[in-house]
Amino acid sequence: MIVCSCCRVTDTDIRDAIAWMRASDPYTLITPGKIYRALGKSADCGGCIKLFVEKMRADDNLAVPVELRGLRRREKRARLEEV
Repeated sequence: MIVCSCCRVTDTDIRDAIAWMRASDPYTLITPGKIYRALGKSADCGGCIKLFVEKMRADDNLAVPVELRGLRRREKRARLEEV
């Protein structure tokens, strides 16, 4: 399915880019911009962004690694305990 008609990005391209990024760095923050760059493209009109993000979220590799989950809450809790 074509997600971005301006750059001809498909849902398969998105999944493959996410898998490649996770394999090369499991802790990387994956964004639409990084996916476009990984594919050697750049966003044009932005009309696809809602569908683009929807396809990204449907990918299991997009999930935050277990080791990084909850870090923000722990950091906030530590700051509150200091006060």
